[in-house]
Amino acid sequence: MKIKPFDTERFFAVYEFTAPYILCASDCESMTVDELLALAGVPWETLGSLRLGYTESQGSPVLRERIAALYNNVTAEHILGLATPEEGIFITMHALLEPGDEVVVLTPCYDSLIHVVEYLGCRVTHWALDENPAGGWRLDVGALERLVTPQTRLVIVNFPHNPTGYLPTRAEWAAIVDVVARAGAWLFSDEMYRGLEANPASRLPSGCEAYERAITLTGLSKTYGLPGLRTGWLALQNTEMLQRILGWKDYTSICASAPSERLAEIALGVSDALAARSRAIVAQNLALADEFFERWAAVFRWNRPQAGSVALVGLRAASAEAFAAHLVSETGVLLLPGACLGSDDHHVRFGFGRRDFPSGLAQLEQFLTTSE
Repeated sequence: MKIKPFDTERFFAVYEFTAPYILCASDCESMTVDELLALAGVPWETLGSLRLGYTESQGSPVLRERIAALYNNVTAEHILGLATPEEGIFITMHALLEPGDEVVVLTPCYDSLIHVVEYLGCRVTHWALDENPAGGWRLDVGALERLVTPQTRLVIVNFPHNPTGYLPTRAEWAAIVDVVARAGAWLFSDEMYRGLEANPASRLPSGCEAYERAITLTGLSKTYGLPGLRTGWLALQNTEMLQRILGWKDYTSICASAPSERLAEIALGVSDALAARSRAIVAQNLALADEFFERWAAVFRWNRPQAGSVALVGLRAASAEAFAAHLVSETGVLLLPGACLGSDDHHVRFGFGRRDFPSGLAQLEQFLTTSE
């Protein structure tokens, strides 16, 4: 059996470190180790004395305590540290699923949320977000109720949503959890962008808080702007399932990097400051985007995100893939075609989390102006 190509990562492998203007990045602005230590008030000597031996498979006890503090009704024993968030998707699906299992996946989505499940021989049903003609996206919870059956093993969701930036209301989220719970299914809740809500009051309870058979995935890459640490974690109340997933981790990373774990501990000590920094950058860039898309409504259909650092924007050109290829070739401005994430060839993903967004947007505007 062969797994499908990881289109998003293959696309970025070609352009991410060569194109000067990355307008589709999903992460938020990063920082140096110096800056992180200064923000946390931690001296460099803390790292210099770190022993580079093996770490605990489930994760550093100190780190797991700090992660657990982010949630209600969750302790360090309910946390499984990951060498990378991507590992969490891979090992959870292998621990949870068997060939023939019914799985419902919210789409469009990050490639591995669906490709790993397909690779395992499961029967996959797409629960698709709908584009609102007036702008933005909408979710049909009734459709989920029709798709979920007593045989459904797993429902996979991602909120705040990549790539659309959609965020359910609390009532919608409660209804989603209720549908899953009534079927006795598992819920895999990808929450990599949690904490990047435009309105913090709209933040949803984490899946692991809302349902005893939920598995929450998150990490430091997006909201906290530290993708280079590669640190992620799973949070789940069911310790039996945690042990099954941990058994699969023995066949992937076994344990995390000691320096990454220590820096992650430091970062979570100032998590509120890191998240506030990211939200401020996203808000500033969205204000620029609002004006830009109003000027270029003949080219783009603006779907303003409710949360997260990305948006899936409609493109009125014949082909998003052709447009993106021509754009990066001519200007060095990179947009991600929606087809990479399971959308159609008439959408592109924008990312708003980096400080160089204004310069990239200016280059895009110059390109559009000269192309008229």
